[in-house]
Amino acid sequence: MERQYFYSIMHGQGTLDYEIYLNTHALLSCQKDYKELCNQDELQFQIVHQSEELWMKLIAYTLLDIDEYIQQENTNRVITLFNRVHEIQKIMIQQLSLLETMSPKEYQEIRIHLGNGSGQESPGFRTIMKMYQPLWNSFKTFYLDKHGLSLEQIYDTGYSHCNAYMVAEALAEYDELFQKFRYHHIQLIHRTIGMGSQSLKGRPVELLESGMRMKFFPELWEIRNKMTDAWGLQYGKIRESIAI
Repeated sequence: MERQYFYSIMHGQGTLDYEIYLNTHALLSCQKDYKELCNQDELQFQIVHQSEELWMKLIAYTLLDIDEYIQQENTNRVITLFNRVHEIQKIMIQQLSLLETMSPKEYQEIRIHLGNGSGQESPGFRTIMKMYQPLWNSFKTFYLDKHGLSLEQIYDTGYSHCNAYMVAEALAEYDELFQKFRYHHIQLIHRTIGMGSQSLKGRPVELLESGMRMKFFPELWEIRNKMTDAWGLQYGKIRESIAI
């Protein structure tokens, strides 16, 4: 195939309705010009990271809606929109595997062009990191405190699979998927540059692992510890084998 010919048509003309509505001319110009790419992996490196930014923009936008619906106690809307966020998170995790098709040596050629940038500087990531506390505050205020409920009640002694339980589980799913994204990101770093190397800011990349230990909603995980220990007191922490 004639490479230059196909390069010339990949961006389209930007004049058709589809192109105008989606602003494809600007969108497809967000990557380096073909002749400026340092190697054949750089285009996928840019597109994967730009896609992740767009997904995080949509997550942040949707979380704003979710927070308002939580304050209205509109559980159906909250659950529907959380399902959307969860699906986006799964897509983001899957996308990371694309970057693993790039060899460590070829990534080093791209790394030269990154300055001292890191994923910690992502506007989407930084926005999301500021949203979990307001979300929790809204849930606690409108689904727990307003009704005199506690997590222990909605998960155990007063368990009825109620709206508060449903929203709590949606929050837990969001938290868990975010941790899975971080885990897969760490595995990607293991594979491309190793965990013992220095980041582009001169810090050990091992510091990234500390983020994996952070949970958005620790109360939702701690309640499981407390319930299991309490139930264990009833049937015994150490039980006899069921083998005959």
